[in-house]
Amino acid sequence: MGKEKTHVNIIVIGHVDLGKSTTIGHLIYNCVGIDKRTIEKFEKEAHERRITVDISLWKFETSKYYMTIIDVAGHRDFIKNMITGTSQADCTVLIVAASVGEFEAVISRNGQTREHALLAYTLGVKQLIVGINKMDSTEPPYSQKRYEEIIKEKTGYNPDTEAFVPISGWNGDNMLEPSDGNTSGTMLLEALDYILPQTHPTNKPLCLPLQDTGVLKSGMVVIFAPVNIKTEVKSVEMHQEALSETLSGDNVGFNVKNVSVKDVHHGNDAGDSKDDPPMEAAGFTAQVIILNHPGQISAGYAPVLDCHTAHTASKFAELKEKMDRHVGKKLEDGPNFLNSGDAANVDMVPGKPVCVECFSDYPPLGRVAVHDMRQTVAVDVIKAVNKKAAGAGKVTKSAQKAQKAK
Repeated sequence: MGKEKTHVNIIVIGHVDLGKSTTIGHLIYNCVGIDKRTIEKFEKEAHERRITVDISLWKFETSKYYMTIIDVAGHRDFIKNMITGTSQADCTVLIVAASVGEFEAVISRNGQTREHALLAYTLGVKQLIVGINKMDSTEPPYSQKRYEEIIKEKTGYNPDTEAFVPISGWNGDNMLEPSDGNTSGTMLLEALDYILPQTHPTNKPLCLPLQDTGVLKSGMVVIFAPVNIKTEVKSVEMHQEALSETLSGDNVGFNVKNVSVKDVHHGNDAGDSKDDPPMEAAGFTAQVIILNHPGQISAGYAPVLDCHTAHTASKFAELKEKMDRHVGKKLEDGPNFLNSGDAANVDMVPGKPVCVECFSDYPPLGRVAVHDMRQTVAVDVIKAVNKKAAGAGKVTKSAQKAQKAK
């Protein structure tokens, strides 16, 4: 599969047991003809296991784009995997169920679907396609009335950037061709072709948790932070195809020498060792919006933070100032506590080594979701980072050789 078309990442999210994996299976089967055994795997998962634990990457082409679909967990216990997937996406495909009662449950305040949509938007995915699944189970099948009830529900996105697609993931209806039902709305593949790809900067230094900015190519000497290991990139590939270099926005794997899997961890960053390399954050200041917390939040509060692929407990070290969340005006210096609905600038200290960046410099590494009590309690953007000077660290033999050659 060539690179002449623009590469677009799609994340498929939604509440557990709504048919995400089955829908993806039929879409890819119709586009590229994956084998029957793989389709059966999706169907078995949908009916028996009911959970997509890890992130799955699938590729196919439309008439306009080269696409990677990211299928992530819909279960509340796997929310950090959903955040990892969202950090890579250009567009969100949100799967909901048309059946009466099921849609109302997942879109409720405590439903996972509303939280998924909020997280996707907060983490920078501004385009949304809503796949209204199980339309074949409405009364009558493909009920226009039921379809209109669902599309009136607010998702938090700009209505101008939303598309609604009535589908049956189980039967593969309305994926590539119109279904036999009478419901209005576009087809899923057609909606995907209307996506506007995000602009991924290539003129900034390489910064790579899974995908973000810069250019990665064979022979480059990269540094992994915060573990402070420097090595040479031996090869780069995307979907098992070798590439001489890869650009921001691509989902890639790369091979390095003399680095153990025990040395580099999920959540680490890789960057160009010669151009603004990533460094450990000793602390950072973030603008925080409290979404849903049953009590008061004071200095010393230590929830879990998710930023790009990093997942770590962090402390609210100091509540610096409370802000008007709509206009940004300062309301109070040094508040004693924060409640749901409040916005504030907060100094935060991570509980273990982590790399983050200012939102203004590297947006994907400057968006944070705050979790506690198995829910998203706050979202924030990083305004300033206090970086910790790196020590000597480890330099592999391949990195030493590559540096001498240059």
